[in-house]
Amino acid sequence: MIRYDLRCKEGHAFDGWFRSSDGFEKMRAAGQVVCAQCGSGQVEKLLMAPSVSKEAAGRERPLAPKPGNEAEAALARLRAHVEANSDYVGLRFADEARAMHEGRSEHRSIHGEARPAEARKLVEEGVPIAPLPFIPRRKSN
Repeated sequence: MIRYDLRCKEGHAFDGWFRSSDGFEKMRAAGQVVCAQCGSGQVEKLLMAPSVSKEAAGRERPLAPKPGNEAEAALARLRAHVEANSDYVGLRFADEARAMHEGRSEHRSIHGEARPAEARKLVEEGVPIAPLPFIPRRKSN
């Protein structure tokens, strides 16, 4: 894997991991490399020094990088709150939410996944749901 420092046309800096230089170029040409802050697909590689690990190899690293701005920090707090205070029901979300709404199941806080058609049907039925601004951890890199 190759890590590149990237910058969008608006000047937002971020990084990305790619299988190869060719892989990066193919993804960029297909519009799959976009800025997380503004959504711009006009992205360029920045000059980078090679990464050579010496003493850092023995040090413990944090599991996840610290949020880079207030929006990322707020999203991280929201994710932590949702995960700590609700049950993840996965692809059973629509069935579980409907069962609670109809009184067939005990009310509790849940989060999970639903196909767009399932979510639309829940809204049409009056089931109180809301989309979350993040994907499940097991589906993110």
